[in-house]
Amino acid sequence: MYLDKTSHPGGPGPDELVLSRYALRVGEIDVMVVSDGVISISAEAMATNADPAVRSAWLRERLQPEVMDWALNEVVVRSGGRTILIDSGLGMEAPNFPRTGRWSSRLEAAGVDLASVTDVVLTHMHFDHVGGLLVDGVKDQLRPDVRIHASAAEAEFWQAPDFSRTAMPGPLADMIRSAAKRFLAQYGGKLQTFETDYEVAPGVVVTRTGGHTPGHSVVRLASGGDRLTFVGDAILPHGFEHLEWHNGFEHDPEEAVRVRVRLLRELAATGEPILATHLSFPSVCRVAVAGAGYRWVPALWNY
Repeated sequence: MYLDKTSHPGGPGPDELVLSRYALRVGEIDVMVVSDGVISISAEAMATNADPAVRSAWLRERLQPEVMDWALNEVVVRSGGRTILIDSGLGMEAPNFPRTGRWSSRLEAAGVDLASVTDVVLTHMHFDHVGGLLVDGVKDQLRPDVRIHASAAEAEFWQAPDFSRTAMPGPLADMIRSAAKRFLAQYGGKLQTFETDYEVAPGVVVTRTGGHTPGHSVVRLASGGDRLTFVGDAILPHGFEHLEWHNGFEHDPEEAVRVRVRLLRELAATGEPILATHLSFPSVCRVAVAGAGYRWVPALWNY
């Protein structure tokens, strides 16, 4: 099925004058990145163990304020007759983030009918990844036999989540706990868990990495000679250059660093493109070695 990258009259309203979806192909697999909007995060929460002077210098070099904007990208994949949603954005879980929560309306504007969705893959169960599924009316639009995939470690963690090693503000932590609890209450019966990896559809494999959360996972696409990896929150905007910086939302910061290093080393070696939740929309890029670290090289848009 062809995925249209253009805007049309009768689709997005006057507040949607920017492109909010981008389509590409990985061999025979159709992929569409959908923007759920933008969230703001403080520099301190972005890198909790960074020297404040080094962190501020990094921000100044990129013309970024101490409270910076992060994209919130979700993905639609079509392969082997299956329509797969990867993550679902923030929904209405955090009213203090008014520029996000647009996942379901943007899916509709892109012509993606929730009733056609066969599978949902969750990289993890933070509120900016499961929140869209909690929006009123979304569950009713999904087919009764929809399959929701998450690692067993992730499902187990959220039964009694440990926030002792995170550095997120208390109110956000409470909202994240609440969203995960409500998600499991509403969708727990539809969960199909896996231990290490699982092929959701031809060429679509979800693989547990851990780190950011105990069951955090990435999704690898492969068809013909083409490859693409959606890394979720395993690689964040600052993580290319400062692999050692801990993010306040990481439940195991040291393991998150090890995961990040391993992924970046692999992706730089293979040269395959990646997508990420919080890189600037549409986030399609490659990883290049830059001294002791890495840099992300945005892909040219294919019009």
